[in-house]
Amino acid sequence: MEKRYSDLTELLRDNLKNSEEPTAVELIKKLKNAKGKGFISKKQFCDIAMWKSPRPKKHYQKNLEREIKEASRMALSAKSEEEKIESLTRLKGVSIPVASSILTIIDPKKYGIIDIRVWQTLYLYNEISTKPSGQGFTVKDWGNYLSILRRYASQLNVNVRDIERTLFFHHREIQEGNLYK
Repeated sequence: MEKRYSDLTELLRDNLKNSEEPTAVELIKKLKNAKGKGFISKKQFCDIAMWKSPRPKKHYQKNLEREIKEASRMALSAKSEEEKIESLTRLKGVSIPVASSILTIIDPKKYGIIDIRVWQTLYLYNEISTKPSGQGFTVKDWGNYLSILRRYASQLNVNVRDIERTLFFHHREIQEGNLYK
């Protein structure tokens, strides 16, 4: 029987995952200069998108280089998180989770991937009160999700990605039955 923690802070303190998986490490290295350049290339975009969700590959590939550069330029220069995510979701095949992956790979200190597993864990610990299935994310959901992850990252003095990854792996350990119902 998996231990039920009294709250999310206890769960995170007991299980914090600071090490990144190898594919993500490689992507983060390849994109370390993206913020300085102010955009990402089509190859970089496809690499991240395929890492997060390979099924829409044909849609990703339909995006032109200039469209990707423009969307990523808008996302990286936008003032609000909503504008950032909206800029990226204008690209073909890009859902909010894929857009959040792009932001996370570019800046794991400030971002985490919005994911069904993490959302369900936040719901389990009463941090989120909507969408118990963790599906059908909106831009507003993204903003709420990100503010929760950032609060815990600040509290524990770690990257936002560390919080997201820890919650993801915790959910994997406690999950019973099918992920998608």
